[in-house]
Amino acid sequence: QIQTLRKIIETQDYETGQGVYDTYEIIPEYMDFMQKNIQIKKRHNIAIDAGNGVVGLIAPKLFESMNCQVTPLYCEVDGRFPHHFADPTVMANLEDLISIVKKQKLEVGFAYDGDGDRLGVIDENGQILWGDQLLIIFSRDILKTHPGAKIIGEVKCSQLLFDDIAKHGGQPIMWKVGHSLIKNKLKEEKAILAGEMSGHLFFADRYFGFDDAIYVSLRFLEIMDKTNKKPSELIADLPKSYSTPEIRIPCSDESKFEVVKKAQTYFSEHFKTVTIDGVRIIFDDGWALLRASNTQPVLVLRFEAYTPKRLQEIRNLVEEKLKQFRTKTR
Repeated sequence: QIQTLRKIIETQDYETGQGVYDTYEIIPEYMDFMQKNIQIKKRHNIAIDAGNGVVGLIAPKLFESMNCQVTPLYCEVDGRFPHHFADPTVMANLEDLISIVKKQKLEVGFAYDGDGDRLGVIDENGQILWGDQLLIIFSRDILKTHPGAKIIGEVKCSQLLFDDIAKHGGQPIMWKVGHSLIKNKLKEEKAILAGEMSGHLFFADRYFGFDDAIYVSLRFLEIMDKTNKKPSELIADLPKSYSTPEIRIPCSDESKFEVVKKAQTYFSEHFKTVTIDGVRIIFDDGWALLRASNTQPVLVLRFEAYTPKRLQEIRNLVEEKLKQFRTKTR
């Protein structure tokens, strides 16, 4: 649709005629839908950090109408983002929310990006629940009523996610990075849930298959409500693993894909790999990912293992080979 619109603009192939201008107030209808479709029975004490984005127009009053006591942070819409940038995946942007959750002993904190399609969650201890951990929580809940359902996570997600989906009777699907790619895969596979580390989460269960962070946070509260569990307790039984954040290494747009191609060839000859987006190298006790960024002149790496020692070993192995590939590509 976007490409069709682009073609119309470029060719100036516009329609002419009489038009009609109308306005429609959608917020009351949106709130009504949420109130009718999400069940929250207990009183919950929460914090919301809208990051001066558009979520601030809706979330505080919606949550208050649904049995929550809300501590609002930066809910005034301001495109200058005077307090912090509205990106819930960056630790620095979550510091104020973490502080207020811990100081006031709140049950949970929700952080949103500027346009309200990405969510960050802070548990009762001030710890961040990342996108793959949220997918585990939602998968477990959904699979109780939809056994065998397909659930999609991006290639950067923890192996714990894919193992946990299978353990609870679902069909895990690993897919490419990018929320539009994930959303399209959701439709193609007729999956019931999908998500990314970035906080884009897509519900086809009881919703419309797009990434609405307010809806996702309400579903999270609904799970807390019916299980009577704190956020940290929802994943307390997961095996312990150790992972790195995303590691970004500068690499020109002209050479980054060639480097990844060399890595795919080498590692696929020596290890089990997944090559849908870069190369994910599978070990018995961990994994490594090397891919080219879709938006920046960088290579993206991520590592996970079940011990800190093994994490460092896997990282050393991949990074040493990467140096060789980059030297040969120059």
